[in-house]
Amino acid sequence: MVDVWSMRNWQLSGQSGHDHFFDAFGMFGPATYNNSGRMLAEAVKSAARGKVSYVELMLTPDGTPTGVVSSQIGEKVGWDGNFESTLSKLKANGIDTAAATGIKNLQDMEAQKNQLLKCATPQADAGCSVTIRYVAQVSRNSSLGQVYAQMVTGLALANDPQSKVVATNLVQGEDGLNSMQNFSLHMQMLQFLRPLYPRARVTLHAGELAPGLVTPDGLLFHIRESVMVARAERIGHGVDIMHETDPFELLKDMARRNVMVEICLSSNDLILGISGSQHPLATYIEYGVPVALATDDEGVARSEISREFLKAAEDQGLGYLQLKTMARNSLQYAFIAGKSLWSDARRFVPVSQCARDVADVKVSSNSCREFLATNEKAKLQWQLEQDFHAFEREW
Repeated sequence: MVDVWSMRNWQLSGQSGHDHFFDAFGMFGPATYNNSGRMLAEAVKSAARGKVSYVELMLTPDGTPTGVVSSQIGEKVGWDGNFESTLSKLKANGIDTAAATGIKNLQDMEAQKNQLLKCATPQADAGCSVTIRYVAQVSRNSSLGQVYAQMVTGLALANDPQSKVVATNLVQGEDGLNSMQNFSLHMQMLQFLRPLYPRARVTLHAGELAPGLVTPDGLLFHIRESVMVARAERIGHGVDIMHETDPFELLKDMARRNVMVEICLSSNDLILGISGSQHPLATYIEYGVPVALATDDEGVARSEISREFLKAAEDQGLGYLQLKTMARNSLQYAFIAGKSLWSDARRFVPVSQCARDVADVKVSSNSCREFLATNEKAKLQWQLEQDFHAFEREW
């Protein structure tokens, strides 16, 4: 069962790594029903063991035992070929109830997690200290009406200042039939919707492709349109960057726009067979595109963040300073609210309020104390700097 539900022993499955990975989700789906709180508890416990202070977890917020609310409404409404009129129909058919369901689901999930981990008690698990935000996922291989409805719900949740959902993302195999046929339209949907939800952020799986997986012309535009049309602030994977049209110009644009790439080394090896010098990580670094490490799917890939750092060192030859930069980038480009600790995130120059404090690795000024108290991102970054200082002093 574990072999079927994950990438353990996938070589013996008779499938490619790609097919085995994506098929796994349908196999264990029913086991997750009414278990979101338990899964969340496991996720933050794992994060705490890996010294991770902040997570953005992908999920379908409005999922219920009878189906995903937004998908059901989207299927009913359909897609009429017009962004505005389809949105009006979704609203007329109660799409706002999907976001309300999502908020209640997240509240119930966190309450169960807090109970399981004994949070706010003397016996609290270390996972209780991990800061959690969520990315609402959109199933890109669904029908156009369903995709659009899920986008609307995800963006609405991420636009709500009271919600812990901070962004939306498109999931499922990028090489799937609907994804390949409708990719440009999906980007145009996001382009239309984003101004209506100005607080919402967007990170997109793009370029999780390799030659042979799709036709050559399928490798030419996914990252470009994600960045230029949908205005994604982060890109997940980005493996096929050098197959894109004008890749060097695209790399320069991504560096100029500070579009961070979430690098998933284990996943790219397991699913696409891309590793070592074939992986574009070194190229992204060379062109100044910000990068950070991500696990993709810990459960299915049977990985965790420490192994990704080890893989970056062993397979990509990265040294401590580059790994440290990638860890800092994880928070710099996180979607949590608040200003950054860095006035220059390329060279990690601290803001004026905390310049002396960062140098001393000690909050001694009132200006820095007030700055950290009012900016969640900077507070997390400050803690990371303290952790670095302790680690470097010991090792």
